[in-house]
Amino acid sequence: MYLYLKALHIIFIVCWFAGLFYIVRLFVYYVEAQLKSEPEKEILSAQYQLMTNRLWYIITWPAAVLAVAFGIGMFIYNPALFSQPWMHVKLFFVLLLFIYHFKCQQFVTQIERRTLKKTSAFFRLWNEGATIILFAVVFLAVLKNAIHWIYGVLGIIALAFLLMMGYKFYKKIRQQNKQ
Repeated sequence: MYLYLKALHIIFIVCWFAGLFYIVRLFVYYVEAQLKSEPEKEILSAQYQLMTNRLWYIITWPAAVLAVAFGIGMFIYNPALFSQPWMHVKLFFVLLLFIYHFKCQQFVTQIERRTLKKTSAFFRLWNEGATIILFAVVFLAVLKNAIHWIYGVLGIIALAFLLMMGYKFYKKIRQQNKQ
């Protein structure tokens, strides 16, 4: 039974993260649509708002709830998990994931109200938060070591930094080509 719970937990974690990664991409598109002229701005804004709501409420939220439910099931079936130090660190990152999720919920609500004020650059950087959490949780779950996950997280932070530098370089070239 435990392995079935674990498999379902992993499946819904994958779905949850897929929703988190894509929702932030939709935030980027929505923000960039606000820079367009009418009627394109209104058409794109309405479409991205619809896509955001469907992704968030039909996929991301249910996946989050089911991932947590199957995770709790794993703890009920195997309470010894609570005694492992790596699990304490993992649960800390799960807490960070919930904070990230609820912040995304605020952005979804702002899109619904058409009051979102962040920039597309902010959301491109914001998207790296979920990536860092994902790397930390996977390294912890696979290595089952409360120390070695640090190397993986430091590596992803370095990768995120390089990606952001690459984005800034690409943006600079794009702006130069427009002139």
